[in-house]
Amino acid sequence: MRRISFPSLVLTLAVFIYACSPNPYRAINKQHKKQVKAQTQKIAEIPEVRQEGDTTNVTDLWVGTTNFSIRKPNFVIIHHTAQDSLEQTIKTFTLSRTQVSSHYVVSKDGEIVQMLNDYLRSWHAGRGKWGHDTDLNSSSIGIELDNNGSEPFTEAQIESLLRLLKRLKEDYNIPTANFIGHADIAPARKVDPSAYFPWKKLAEEGYGLWYDDYLMMEIDVPTAPGTYTTETVMLETVPDHFDPKEALRIIGYDTSDLGSAIRAFKIHFIQTDTSGELKENDIRILHNLYKKYL
Repeated sequence: MRRISFPSLVLTLAVFIYACSPNPYRAINKQHKKQVKAQTQKIAEIPEVRQEGDTTNVTDLWVGTTNFSIRKPNFVIIHHTAQDSLEQTIKTFTLSRTQVSSHYVVSKDGEIVQMLNDYLRSWHAGRGKWGHDTDLNSSSIGIELDNNGSEPFTEAQIESLLRLLKRLKEDYNIPTANFIGHADIAPARKVDPSAYFPWKKLAEEGYGLWYDDYLMMEIDVPTAPGTYTTETVMLETVPDHFDPKEALRIIGYDTSDLGSAIRAFKIHFIQTDTSGELKENDIRILHNLYKKYL
């Protein structure tokens, strides 16, 4: 009888167990493939031309041009999941009744789960608006971070996010200013990715804009006779004619609900105070940023 070494036996058992283990996402991946095929058929379909007496079709002649390509994303929108685990988020994004999805989900331990091809339209932005773009689902990549919205993001998660953003920026030549948050595009409805999100760190790596923090200085501000409090103040002066509402609009915010737009701006750029009111120092920071978007 042939002897089997213990290491070989362990390896054989491991291979057998892996081969027999059910893939929990096999069914949904099969369904995804079927839906991709259906969408591909729509793209490849040759439009019908109008026949004599036809009053419904406007195409008189079909000539297939060879000068075309697939549309590519121009924005990256970052979210937090507001759920309790990666597994819960994946389930939410694979149930048809939820009508919500994302291209990527990044777990707390840094695992990156891709759920949709970059060129396909994910349902993550909803009724968002940024500048004149009112269909951000069609022009953006959605990235969800596994985070309940009331906790800091993990170092592993942010490092993985930065690697993903690097690839997306290089592949699609996405402008630096076009890395934004869900709250930025939907200020009246959303607050993600929360004031815990390290937007400054991302901006330092080239993903999103930030104000000139070298102009920030700690100064002692009198609060009462003989007492002071230390505040960090933007030293740049603001001209008298500066209009904060117009500045927010130029940056991209929907200012139809001004209080919500201010809150979204502060979630992104102020973070220590996320009220819907601009203080003097907030206005200075806004003015400094506004000039970068001109």
